[in-house]
Amino acid sequence: MKSTSTRRVVVESGGNQVASFAGLHAVGAFADSLGLGRSLSAAIEWKGNGVPVHDRGKVLVHQMLTLAAGGEACTDIEFLKAEDDLFGSVCSDSTLYRTFTESLDPSTMVKVVNAFGDVRKAVWEEVGLDKAKDQVVLDIDATLVDVHSETKEDTAPNYKSGFGFHPMLVSVANTGEVLSSDLRPGNASANNLDDHEALVDLALIQLPEEVSRGHLQGDSIQPSHEIILRADSAGSSARFAKYLRSRHIGFALSARKNRQVTEAVEVVASLDKPWRPVCGKDGKAKDGSSVCEATYLVELGDWPPGTRLIIRREPLHRGTQTTLFPDFDYRYVGFYTDRPGEIDELDLFMRGRTSIEDVIGRLKDLGLNRFPFTDWFANSAWMTVVTFAHDLIRWFQMLCLDGKLKTAEPKTLRFQLFSMPAKKIRSGRRIILKLLPCWPAAKDVVRAHRRIALLI
Repeated sequence: MKSTSTRRVVVESGGNQVASFAGLHAVGAFADSLGLGRSLSAAIEWKGNGVPVHDRGKVLVHQMLTLAAGGEACTDIEFLKAEDDLFGSVCSDSTLYRTFTESLDPSTMVKVVNAFGDVRKAVWEEVGLDKAKDQVVLDIDATLVDVHSETKEDTAPNYKSGFGFHPMLVSVANTGEVLSSDLRPGNASANNLDDHEALVDLALIQLPEEVSRGHLQGDSIQPSHEIILRADSAGSSARFAKYLRSRHIGFALSARKNRQVTEAVEVVASLDKPWRPVCGKDGKAKDGSSVCEATYLVELGDWPPGTRLIIRREPLHRGTQTTLFPDFDYRYVGFYTDRPGEIDELDLFMRGRTSIEDVIGRLKDLGLNRFPFTDWFANSAWMTVVTFAHDLIRWFQMLCLDGKLKTAEPKTLRFQLFSMPAKKIRSGRRIILKLLPCWPAAKDVVRAHRRIALLI
């Protein structure tokens, strides 16, 4: 029995018949089929002399592919550059650096985001989401990104004794996409309602017209699609609820701990009748957890008509977060909502808000934890491109993949799909990739290319 994990081989440089990133090439081909590079290029005005050697829209798509492959710095694009047979002429790291620091100024980024939104709308049309009458569920949240450098503009201490940025974003739970984002300094307030409202308005613009109609500022027509927004206690405010009502958006906002809510919990905690068992997604009751309505115990005069307060309690466990009411047996949490329906179903819906935490986790795995520039606007553009890379992968999963890969995390896709090697053959001015038949995801890449061909 052998205990070694590798075979003895001779290692030499000079191989030219093997292609790396064969699976990642499928994502690039998918982006081309959507016209992503062309759309972004039209939004970026060239300010230099003559014609740029590298089209700036193509540069951004290559950067998205680099982020998808695990790159975290401008220099990582050199690994993509090594596969020019697959990805064409890839820019240098210095050109990429200049793209972020010189080409992507704030006014240009507005055009770039709008151009990306046009591609998003085409994807929604392809999937049929713009015509579906399902609820469109938005989630808003902020996260802390530690940056251990005081040379980066507008980094600052945060409330958890860290130092860096405090970005906020809005995602759509139906697809897992990021609709809008804002970098923000580290000391930015989590409950800044101006930031909340501005981001929601930007998110609505990113939705297809069929979905956003009636929800935009100044719209006087009746919406054809129902939109609901979920937020943690940072968005728990009568003002924010009124803003959402003015946009014809329903809400489910986590309740903050205050005297009125604490007293309401104290009343219902001593009763047995109002509590109803909590169910999971599988329809089975969760052990020890229950939910009740406490609307009649609080004054909601400042909130929009129809607002309800729902309280959930669950067995106390080690490491549990702040509760609305001191208790040795249960943890109490609550939320305000203007949605009709059974309280257990509304509670299940509210618990789905954790999907945005998955989105944030994917973003941090795609480059959100690294900000390569000292300039604020360049780092802001970097974060926007990170969200673009995230959404490009989500679109690729929705339209081109099946099974577990359809919902897999970026690091899983990286290991199983994007890093796939292939044999490279030249024939009649064509480059043919021969995927290893023993590679478990080889059939998935072939199937993805067939679906991409139908999109072109």
